[in-house]
Amino acid sequence: MGFENLPKTTADLAQEQMAKLRTLFPECVTEGPAGLAVDFDLLRQSFSSEAVVEGPKERYRLEWPGKRAARYAANAPTASTLRPVRERSKDFDTTQNLYIEGDNLEALKLLRTAYSGKVKLIYIDPPYNTGHDFIYHDKYVRSVREEMIKAGLLDHAGRQTEDKDPFQRNDETNGRYHSDWLSMMYPRLLLARDLLADDGVIFISIDDNEQANLKRLCDEIFGAGNFIAQVVWERAYAPISLKKHFSPSHDYILVYARDLAQAQCNGIPRTAEADTRYKNPDNDPRGPWASDNLSVGPAVESNIYPITTPSGRVVYPPSGYSWRVSEEEFLKRVKDNRIWFGTDGNGVPRIKRFLSEVKQGITPMTVWKYTEVGHSQDATKALKALFDGKDYFDYPKHVPLIQRCLSLYSSKDDLVLDFFSGSGTTAHAVMALNAEDGGNRKFILVQLPKNVELTGEAVKTFADICAIGEERIRRAGEAILGERPELRGKLDVGFRVLRVDEKNELEAALTPVDALANWEAGLAEGTVKPGRTEEDLLFQALLRVTEPLLVERIERAEAAPGATVWSVAEGFLVACLMGEGALTAAKAEAVTRWIVGQAVAPSYVVFREEGFADDTVKANVEAGLRQAGCRATLWVL
Repeated sequence: MGFENLPKTTADLAQEQMAKLRTLFPECVTEGPAGLAVDFDLLRQSFSSEAVVEGPKERYRLEWPGKRAARYAANAPTASTLRPVRERSKDFDTTQNLYIEGDNLEALKLLRTAYSGKVKLIYIDPPYNTGHDFIYHDKYVRSVREEMIKAGLLDHAGRQTEDKDPFQRNDETNGRYHSDWLSMMYPRLLLARDLLADDGVIFISIDDNEQANLKRLCDEIFGAGNFIAQVVWERAYAPISLKKHFSPSHDYILVYARDLAQAQCNGIPRTAEADTRYKNPDNDPRGPWASDNLSVGPAVESNIYPITTPSGRVVYPPSGYSWRVSEEEFLKRVKDNRIWFGTDGNGVPRIKRFLSEVKQGITPMTVWKYTEVGHSQDATKALKALFDGKDYFDYPKHVPLIQRCLSLYSSKDDLVLDFFSGSGTTAHAVMALNAEDGGNRKFILVQLPKNVELTGEAVKTFADICAIGEERIRRAGEAILGERPELRGKLDVGFRVLRVDEKNELEAALTPVDALANWEAGLAEGTVKPGRTEEDLLFQALLRVTEPLLVERIERAEAAPGATVWSVAEGFLVACLMGEGALTAAKAEAVTRWIVGQAVAPSYVVFREEGFADDTVKANVEAGLRQAGCRATLWVL
């Protein structure tokens, strides 16, 4: 295999779905005017008429104006890239955490290739759509918008014009008040589902304004059967007297699994108070125990039998009930001293549950009191204290609240995502929990770098919300290490900042016809935008790899004087990204020797097309790598 062009965009999700459909119904995929297409007439014939709902037939689903366009937005590929921002990062070269500045729809698409199925837990606190907050109004790239017009999803006037501010206040007087919010959430949750691991879980904070719509939306995206709970968080402890009717004191957190059968709840850590009901009245050598009902309903006929107590009394299960176990299993438990008949041996039999055998976590309830996880004022005070008494952010979520979500469904090495990261509470909670239980959880945060939510001193001090979030993570990490100095050098309190930006490549200034007519001008024309660095190009390549390399260690070396090479994840991917014919025959030979001489054979090797001095150098590099046994994917960008 020779050099392949590095993919210029993320995957086209519609084509991926087409491939899945082709596997199941090959006869229903045919050739259309623009390539492969679905023959819906044949697909319809594959099912009985009762199983097909189309046209004006009634069906159960959530609909709103703009839903088709929102789904299209999720499926459409993007040519955007992520550019490293070292000056805003902390421990850039060693950290395994990411902070992404930019539109979270674009960011989720860019993350999908490398992180699909790898995120264990997602927590988001999206705009609540109260009529006073801001929501994303997605700005589609030109090619996608044109395709949407062709598909009839937008008219030629185009409601979502390219100059529309992507982050605007959604006023209650807006005729598409709920629809705009749903169109904002829909594509992002579709992509979030793809990122979740099979045993992953998503937590979404919301209030009464959109709770009902969000629940139905999540039922559609994640499946109603994967609903876990709707948690009520007591976010306030005192009434607001200015309210006319009721003073709201709670928010909701919707919890869904990617696959409920695979999700495992760790439970809430046990407390001494929870264990007080375990006693040992018969001095059982297995330790304290609590008794549980032996009877259960509804009745199972085979489990209805008489039991004779040690006192000689014969008892049956209550009417409509049966014993929890068969008679054979009951006798085994009696022999093993796992049945309790009371201190006088005359009581109704009960099963003994030993404290030493119960799971370590307590099953959480769906009401979370402020005394357990804090309230909004606690969060505001804590963030204010972190910033030397200055109030920079309204209504942040409290660290203990997010910590509970993390502790319930994440393990020590899991990946956590928050793509509405705000003040950065999720990152703070991840670091705090890692310090507490010795974990190595990693976080990915995404936030649009806008200043629309900044007020007061924040406007004077910080450029945008991202600047606050990044500073908050720095201060929180140092505060944790100040309390636990023995963790310095062990606990990852860093983050690598990446910024969503337009693609690195220049738009072609010459048409193919003009390029042929002006061959020398075409060769002289650069392909990369001015100001883009080798590291920018390197991260573009990392986005196209199916392994999560964005947080791996990056090393820069010289294969020969003036011949720079990059190594990612100890040589899993290597790159030589010099431009403008800098890779001469001598330097190319040195780079080839350096690559094949590494201790670990690379899986990907990337070069910059215009870096080769000529086609002969390019061919020699390919031949040299293959003759040396290099089986890596070879890319040029």
